[in-house]
Amino acid sequence: MAKELELKYGCNPNQKPSRIFMEQGELPITVLNGKPGYINFLDAFNSWQLVCELKAATGLPAAASFKHVSPAGAAVAVPMSETLKKIYFVDDLELSPLATAYARARGADRMSSYGDFIALSDVCDVQTARLIQREVSDGIIAPGYDADALEVLRSKRKGTYNIIQIDPAYVPDPIERKQCFGITFEQGRNDLKIDASLLQKVVTENQNIPEDAKRDLVISLITLKYTQSNSVCYAKDGQAIGIGAGQQSRVHCTRLAGNKADNWYLRQHPKVLSLPFKADIRRPDRDNTIDVFISEDYMDVLADGIWETFFTQKPEPLTREEKRAWLDTLTGVSLGSDAFFPFGDNIERAKKSGVCYIAQPGGSIRDDNVIETCNKYGMAMAFTGIRLFHH
Repeated sequence: MAKELELKYGCNPNQKPSRIFMEQGELPITVLNGKPGYINFLDAFNSWQLVCELKAATGLPAAASFKHVSPAGAAVAVPMSETLKKIYFVDDLELSPLATAYARARGADRMSSYGDFIALSDVCDVQTARLIQREVSDGIIAPGYDADALEVLRSKRKGTYNIIQIDPAYVPDPIERKQCFGITFEQGRNDLKIDASLLQKVVTENQNIPEDAKRDLVISLITLKYTQSNSVCYAKDGQAIGIGAGQQSRVHCTRLAGNKADNWYLRQHPKVLSLPFKADIRRPDRDNTIDVFISEDYMDVLADGIWETFFTQKPEPLTREEKRAWLDTLTGVSLGSDAFFPFGDNIERAKKSGVCYIAQPGGSIRDDNVIETCNKYGMAMAFTGIRLFHH
């Protein structure tokens, strides 16, 4: 390990010089392959913290898919249904628990995960490496790699794939610093432990939050801890299914993340599962095509005849009424927010995406209105008393 590592450039090619370094001691990482850049390392270090906390909170192997310093997906190793395996394009693979976690993290929002940076809580095994090998990704960080897994990963991107190994025993200094406009900011690290104990103050008429929902709420809160604020996260079945990051308005976060959660569920619609793709269509092109198929733009695609590029025959459209009817069957979704909901409109939007359980800090002067809206739909909501801004 070294004390510093020079980088090609910073966020943009004109930002030179660039490096990462330790003021004291050595860097806790070893680059095993490739030449990770400035943004790669930001993604790596944020995502590593996220998966470590997921593993500590749930006891399950965890994975995250990061893009531009926010997670596109995060998950733990909960077994998948055959439908999920199909929409995640892993129904032909043997999956270890760790590979299952990454398949879930990648599958939540495959378009956003295109070209992701991956974090794994455990030593990378060959099943996980084989899954990663066939996806478009910039790099990976993990506490270690099995020899055969490392060989597989080193073959990616013509041998240039970024592979970082981190010392799992590394504990950062409790004070962190950053600069903006030549001025140094200093604060204590956000080392707040997130677990189910934060969900004890249930403020709604419905007081029942099942154990699997508590797990999903914890997953959403830990994910938010490393998501650029404002942010909300929808979670279900051991994974994030919709993440809204970096919006100035909380309701826009809720809409953005809710739309992603809707797309996740619409991908499971029988019409989507039976789309007649041509055999040679690549996975990224399938992802893009499915996204168009479930959007309002698909009728234009049919009219323009573009469908012939991807399908063996013209698929029957998924109508607005069919989409709404399908989404009405989504239930049991958990929703976390990094700060309080100021208005009940967030709850109204969340209800459309099957949300039944909510965790948020509380503390708004309109808490009564938010609680009343939850009660209208029989939702259970816990006030955590903690804010999770991340910038």
